This record gives sequence, C-alpha cells and structure tokens, in this order.
Amino acid sequence: QVQLVESGGGLVQPGGSLRLSCAASGFTLAYYAIGWFRQAPGKEREGVSCISASNSNTYYADSVKGRFTISRDNAKNTMYLQMNNLKPEDTAVYYCAATYRTDSMVVLTTEDEYDYWGQGTQVTVSS
Repeated sequence: QVQLVESGGGLVQPGGSLRLSCAASGFTLAYYAIGWFRQAPGKEREGVSCISASNSNTYYADSVKGRFTISRDNAKNTMYLQMNNLKPEDTAVYYCAATYRTDSMVVLTTEDEYDYWGQGTQVTVSS
C-alpha cells in the first residue's frame, strides 16, 4: 500500500525553525519526483518546494527562497523540508507529495502533477 506519512509540524515563534518529515512506504522514494505544498486558510494550495528524482533540479517559491530547503534520505525512504526564519505568513497546512516520471530530471511544481499525497501537518508561526 502506497503511503506518505508526515510529521514535524507545530507551533513556532517568528524567526524559528521547523523540519517537516514525510516517510514513504509501498514504493521507493528515490525514483520519484517529490514536492511540498501548503494551504493557508481561505487560500488555494500552493507549491512551496519541489525536486526532481535525480535531485539535480529544484524549485522554490519566491516567498521561501533562502529560508526553506527540500531534501530526501533514500536510505530512510523519507523526504524533508527544513524551514528556517519562519514568518507568520508561513502558517498553513503542509503536504508532501510524490509522483513517478520516466524523466528523472523533471521537477514538477503543480499539484495536479502529483499522484501520492500525505495527510498534511499544521505549521503555525505566531508569537
């Protein structure tokens, strides 16, 4: 059974850091393009950061460039989103996603391109 299970969300003060984890089961994450998306109250879900299966190409939304880092640990079949210098506008439910493409170089930035999704984890940035 294909599954993505997220963890690491929570409440953090502005300027703080969090690391989100997303453990995959039922498939080998190393062969998949992966991404992190978020949805704030009253807003559409947006792509935050995505990376190709080869890890050679990445995408970051302008709002998170220089603060967030996407990565994966193939040995643990897990993907991560390191979030530093968090701001109140980063408050949202964060989702991990994965999908397979034969082109390992492609980075996918829109939600309709992804087949597998995590359940979401709440991140709240507030003092």
